[in-house]
This record gives sequence, structure tokens and C-alpha cells, in this order.
Amino acid sequence: MKASPALTSTVLIERETRHGAVRGSRAEIDRFLAIPYAAPPVGDDRFAAPRPPRPWKTVRSALERGPSAPHKVRDFPAIDIAPLVGDGGERGDDYLTLNVWAPSEAKNAPVMLFIHGGGFVVGSKDAAVHDGSSFARDGIVCVAINYRLGIDGFLPLDGAPTNLGLRDMIAALEWVRGNIAAFGGDAGNVTLFGESAGAMAIADLMTSPAAEGLFKRAIVQSGHGSMVRDPSIARRLARKLAKILKVEPTANGFRDVDWERGWAAMEKVSKPIPGVDLRDADGHEPVFGISRFVPVFGDDILPLPPLRALEQGAGRNVDLLIGTNSEEMNLYWVPTKVRDKIPGFLAKWMLGKSHPRPKQAMQAYGLGEKGKKPGFAMTEAMHDLVFRWPARQFAEKHQGRTHVYEFDWRSPACNGELGASHGMELPFVFDTLDIATGPKGLCGPNPPQELADRVHKIWVGFARDGSLPWPEFERENRLVHKLYANVTEFEPMMPAAGFLPE
Repeated sequence: MKASPALTSTVLIERETRHGAVRGSRAEIDRFLAIPYAAPPVGDDRFAAPRPPRPWKTVRSALERGPSAPHKVRDFPAIDIAPLVGDGGERGDDYLTLNVWAPSEAKNAPVMLFIHGGGFVVGSKDAAVHDGSSFARDGIVCVAINYRLGIDGFLPLDGAPTNLGLRDMIAALEWVRGNIAAFGGDAGNVTLFGESAGAMAIADLMTSPAAEGLFKRAIVQSGHGSMVRDPSIARRLARKLAKILKVEPTANGFRDVDWERGWAAMEKVSKPIPGVDLRDADGHEPVFGISRFVPVFGDDILPLPPLRALEQGAGRNVDLLIGTNSEEMNLYWVPTKVRDKIPGFLAKWMLGKSHPRPKQAMQAYGLGEKGKKPGFAMTEAMHDLVFRWPARQFAEKHQGRTHVYEFDWRSPACNGELGASHGMELPFVFDTLDIATGPKGLCGPNPPQELADRVHKIWVGFARDGSLPWPEFERENRLVHKLYANVTEFEPMMPAAGFLPE
């Protein structure tokens, strides 16, 4: 990571937004934290579309990070995941806010807006690994946002607009269009980037009529457009939660459910047993149990499932950089020892909760071969079923300019077994390796700074003018750039292609 602002004297600076002046700090770069882009989502606004914040007359401090959307972060075996998702954040109602890191005295600088991951139920703009300082030092105005999570953001309820979390993201983009010039940014040169759930959201927003024209480029890290639900299926979740909470499955019924009660109910429905069946008529559950809370299609935000919208030309004006990590599911199954210890019958049962042909899918990844443990076959199948193949489907169907990467550096964490897991690219993208290094760090004891320099530079170049150092991805010319190996190769079809809907 480059020199810390802590080594530079800090001065206070002010900027004027359309809702009032804010006071931030300057120490090599400019930093403003927790600027409201929408009113607090409480009371009658809890399940309402975001509305502008109430203007303020005195200068508002933007020196502290402020509250996050309410959630809890549980301890994770063998790895410290707090740098990736935060520590649960501060409590408070005024959390529809954003951070800005900007080059000092910037003018018409490219803008990058980051959407955090966390399964649409956890996460924060303030997680340490996605500090935007390095982007600002390299000439980018970097923005990171909070948005509504879980019940408040992604549960379809009668009497409330659907996809409130996506609506929050659109409101943040509209704030950028109206205010980012005050921080030296070019509102006509905005790149959305995000990881995991944040990347899924960006893939969805690429096809949303409500987001059209609000961003020029998109970087989708370990995400795609297939993790959306039919609202009739998602309402099974609403009814199940309402039953647990003893309320009606409506906005009025949930309005007075405090977040602690709601969180406890969310944890109940997130368990495999008894859980809630969210499979479609063909036996597919597109989220594979990673989260119960995802966007729905069929409203004004996502009129169509994103892949179908791409086929009709949605998003063709957005330049796309999309990619995955080579061993995504290792984050879930290696530290927990599931990959090593799960018996065959249980592996088939687990995958069968989301896929109608679990045995055949695992056989395509080596189940039954001599020396192949069931957990390894399940994990390798899920790398592709959950992340890698759906990302390629999204790339194939996007009618605009498309480039695909694969993050292939293998972390030595977990006795060398964590590998190129989910989330591994984040400290390289943000050039924050120091945050994820150490005995329980995601990247292990000595990750390669040279790779962080190169990956970060690629992201900066794409945001600046769309440039990338490898050719486009096409259906018949499947060129994928491997970031660690630094080679571009033709990628053959994956076995998963025969096990997922088109």
C-alpha cells in the first residue's frame, strides 16, 4: 500500500453539496465520510423509496464514518473477515450515506462508485479493505455507499416498493450526478464497481431502466445477473418471516419489527433446516443458499430477469469488465473444514437444496473418481455453478464491449488451502494488502505487492478511459485474462454449462 495520509499533516476543508456544506479532511488526499445521499429510512420511510435528505444550514461534519445498515458480523474460523465486511458498524438511523476520497484540487477527474458485498444482509462502506485512498492518489474520485440490507432492502412486501436496496443505489448514483463536481469529479465519467452482492447488484443495474445513463462503465467482481428471484417465490420468504415474527407479511406488519427481532428471524430462515424452500418449478435455487435476500424482477427497477434484458439490448452502452476468482467457494468450505470432511450423501443433499441434479453435477467434477473426496467435487462444482459460469453467461449476453478476467493468485492461508477464494481480489484492487495480511489475514503472511500494483492500475485505467491490456471476450472467442499469471487465454466451456439454465 502506498504512503499513508497519517504521515502528512491534516487540514480541514469544506465542500458545498445541494443539501448543504460538509467539512472533511485533507492529508495528501481529500476525505469526506458519511455524507447523506438520502433521508434516514425510518418510520413511514422505512419501506418507502429513498427520498432526498433534509437540507442542513450549518456545515455538517464529514470526519467520522457514521452508522451502517443494521447487521451483525459473526466470527469466522481461521480467517479474520472483519476487514472484508466490517465489524457490524455503528448503530443509528442515518445510514444512507457515502464516503468520498478525492485527489486534492481535482477537476473533472474520473469517478468510481463502489458497492460492497455481504450477501445483501451484511457489509458496510467502511470495511477497511475497500478504503478508497489509493484510488484518490491515482487521480480517481472514489465513492463508497451504504444501502438497505435484508428485510428492509430486499424483502418484497405488500404495500411497499420492491428492490429498495437497488433503489438506494440508484439514489446514490443520482447524488453523484448532482454533487460530485464539487469534489472534483466528472459526473459524465462514472464507473460502478462492486464485489459479490455488490457485483450482483451492478449487473442488475446495468439492465435497469431506472439506472440508465447514470454510469458509463461497470466492473463486476465475483457477480452476475442470475441471482434474482421471481417475486412470487421471494414472497414465500416474506410469509415465513412473518410467521416467525407473528406479524402480517406486509410493510405495515414489518414496520414496527425492530432490527434485533428481525435479525433473529433472518438467522432462522437462513439455516438449511428447516429454512425455507426457494427453488423454482425446475428445482433451481439461483443463490445456492448463500443468501435468502436478493433482488426480484418484474417491477420498474428490473422489468425482466437481467439475462433476458441483456438479450434485448439492455446495458449495451455500458462498457463491462467482469470476472471471478478461480476457487470462489473455498472461502465458505475450506476454513469450516466442510470441503475435507463432508460425506457424500450430505454433499448431494446440500447441493440438492439448490440444484435438481446434484449427483450428476458433482460427477462432472470428479465425484466417484479414485481419490476424489465428495467435498472436493462439491466445492469445485460450486465454484462454477455459483460464480464462474453465470459470470460467463452474463458476459456472453452483454451486447456492449465486454472483457473478462480471472483472479488466480492462491493465498497460503488455511495451511495453503484457501487459494483464490471469494473476496481475495479486494485487497489487490484497492491496494490495501496490509489490511488483509498476517496470521489470520485473508492473504496470508506475504502477498505480492507487485500484483496489487498491477491489478489496481488496471482498474484505474479502465475507469479513466475504458482501456484494458487484453482483447474483448466474445461467445466464439472466449478470451479471459488471468491476473496473476498475466496471460490472456482461450477458456473452454465449463462442465457447469450443462447444469444451469440459459
